[in-house]
This record gives sequence, C-alpha cells and structure tokens, in this order.
Amino acid sequence: MIPILAEYWRPFLYSDGMHASGLVVTLWLLAVSIAIGFCASVPLACARVSKRRWLSTPVRLYTYVFRGTPLYVQLLLLYTGMYSLEFIRSQSLLEAFFRSGFNCAVLAFALNTCAYTTEIFAGAIRSIPHGEVEAARAYGMGTFTMYRRIVLPSALRRALPLYSNEVILMLHATTVAFTATVPDILKVARDVNSATYESFGSFGVAALLYLAVSFALVAAFRRAERRWLAYLRPAAH
Repeated sequence: MIPILAEYWRPFLYSDGMHASGLVVTLWLLAVSIAIGFCASVPLACARVSKRRWLSTPVRLYTYVFRGTPLYVQLLLLYTGMYSLEFIRSQSLLEAFFRSGFNCAVLAFALNTCAYTTEIFAGAIRSIPHGEVEAARAYGMGTFTMYRRIVLPSALRRALPLYSNEVILMLHATTVAFTATVPDILKVARDVNSATYESFGSFGVAALLYLAVSFALVAAFRRAERRWLAYLRPAAH
C-alpha cells in the first residue's frame, strides 16, 4: 500500500491547474450535491407535511421514486438515458449539460439526497412539540413567520443526527460516479489497479481516504450537535 501511495499519490491527492485529484473531485461532488439537495429539501419538507394534498402528494411521489430505486440506476438513466433522447440532443444547453459525466453525477446525487433529506426534515417538523407551535400562534405569527422563526430552526437542529448519517452515506454513494467517467477516488484506484495489478494496495488507499473524510465529517457533525442540541440534554442536578 505504501509503495502504491508513494508512486501514485499525485492522482489521489495532488491537484494542479489542469487536473483535479481524486480526493478533490470526490469532495466537490459531495459538497455540490449536498448543498443543492439541502436547499431544495427545506421547502419540499414543508410541502411534504402540508395538509393540502396538491402540495404533499407530488413530493411524496418524488421521494418514493428516488428512495425506491438504486442510485446507480438513476445515474445511468441521467448519463446514458437522457442523452439518447432526441429532445435533449436538439437543445444545445441540455445537450452540453448531459454530455458531461460530472454534471449528470451531481444531478443524480442531488436528486437522490434531496429525497432522503426531505423525509428527514419532514419527520423533524412533525416531531416539534405542539406547545412551540401554539406559543408562536399565540404571539400572532402567521404561517410563514412561524416556519421561518420557530419551526424550521427547531426542526433542522433536531434533524442533525439523522442528517449527518445521510451525508456520510452520500459520501459512500459517490463511489458510483466512476460509471459516468468522473475521476473520483475510486476511478483513480481502478486506474492504478489496472496499471499495477496491486488490488489490495490500490483499493486500500482509496478506503483510507474515504475513512479519513468520514471521520472528519463525523467530528464536524458531533461538534455541531453539541453546540446546537445542548438545550435538549437532561439538566444537571
């Protein structure tokens, strides 16, 4: 493993002006997809818990579809399936977008994590104590103000433990990006394995990199939980 890293550390770790390392590509895939999924899931979660069926039903259908099908299949549909459609090829912007494996991977990951995150946040909204909502209404807050100042801040804090698991799982899910020829950590490991036939060393380095990133994410979320969920701890006597 050490000889592999000593000889091929550049594609794993080093980025220059022309090429990004496998680690950078993986982190960029994760960050962009998580950011898009998070921003989209907040309003979708509000719609998911709405009593208006014309709002909640489409969101429920979306989350069922993307949670009920493998991410690998979703990526293949976007990367190879969409580009095979005449409508996509006839539109220059769409053709350019779906021709890029990186764009297809980001879109697939964002749609997938958005579906899971929407259900996580919707569950957190439902778990808010009824007293907090009643207190907000007693102050004369409207629905929008109540969600902005009371419901969403409380729900996002309570969802942190589950959301941290989703981020870690999304990191592991980025390993399917090589299907779209995205040069992430696993793609680099496969290339190194093809060049050296040292499977244990090549994939062992990849495993260590994923492990290091996972530990860093876990530590960051644990620190956030200690800060933002301190009010939920039992009071010391």
